[in-house]
Amino acid sequence: MKILMLIVMFFCIGAFFIISQNNIHLDKSEGIDTFIFLYKFWLSNTLENVGSLAGHVVKLEWLPK
Repeated sequence: MKILMLIVMFFCIGAFFIISQNNIHLDKSEGIDTFIFLYKFWLSNTLENVGSLAGHVVKLEWLPK
């Protein structure tokens, strides 16, 4: 349950950073559209990086020689 809460907090903080860094106003439909576009872009990059990191971790030699 704690891991799920950490993941939700990570995505919420990411959303807050996107809103604040791009000065998006969510009371207008243009702002909502911009937020959705940027959030999907950020989310896809984040998942791509996690997948890349997992691939590198799997390829590592974990056993001693």
